[in-house]
Amino acid sequence: QQHDNNILISGGAGDCKVNVLDCQTQQTLRNYSGHTAHIYSLYTWPGTKDIFVSGSQDKTCKFWDLRTPDAIQTVLPATSLALQGSPVAGVAVDPSGLLLATGHEDSACCLYDIRGSRIVQIYKPHTSDIRSVRFSTNAFYLLTASYDNKVIVTDLHGDLTKPLHWSVVASHNDKVIQAKWHPTQMSFVTTSADRTSIIWSLRTNVLANTSVI
Repeated sequence: QQHDNNILISGGAGDCKVNVLDCQTQQTLRNYSGHTAHIYSLYTWPGTKDIFVSGSQDKTCKFWDLRTPDAIQTVLPATSLALQGSPVAGVAVDPSGLLLATGHEDSACCLYDIRGSRIVQIYKPHTSDIRSVRFSTNAFYLLTASYDNKVIVTDLHGDLTKPLHWSVVASHNDKVIQAKWHPTQMSFVTTSADRTSIIWSLRTNVLANTSVI
C-alpha cells in the first residue's frame, strides 16, 4: 500500500511482518513484528500521516505508528455472540479516523469504535468470506466484497448500534476480490476471480430500497 508517495507499506511476504520501504532509496526503513499469522490487509486513511492498520489471519487488527517500533493498539473483533473471532481479510478506517470496519472469513463485518475501544455492530451481509471493506468518502456508506460473488453497500446513516440497511449493488460470476470507491463519485470498481475488472455506477434509487439486516 502506497503511503505518503515515497513510502511503501507491505505485509504480503508471508513472514507475518509489516515492512516499510523507502521507494526512492529502495531501503527498508522498518520491520514491524506482532502478528502471529499471515497479514491479509493493510490500510491508511486521509488525515493521518504516520498511522496505519493491518488485518491478519491471527484474527486481530493492529494499529501502527511509523514513529514507534511496536503496535500502538490491538483489536480482536468478535464476530459472533460467543465472542469468537475470525481471520481478518479486509480492514478500513473512516476518514475521521474514529471507526474501523473489518471483513472476516466467516462472512461477518464488524464496526469498531477506535477511540472508545468497543464493538459498535456485528452483522453478516454476505454468505462467504468478506475480502474487501471500504468507506465512501463521506463515510455514509460501506462497500463490502465477498467470495459469495456479491458486492453490497451498507447504509451508515443514523445510529450504528441499530439494525443496518444494505443492498446488493453488483455481482460477478466468481469470487469478488476487491471493491473500491471512486474518490469523488458514487461509483466503484471491482476485481474478481472471473478474470474481470468492472466499473459500476451506483444508482441512487438502489440506496432508497435497501433491506434491513
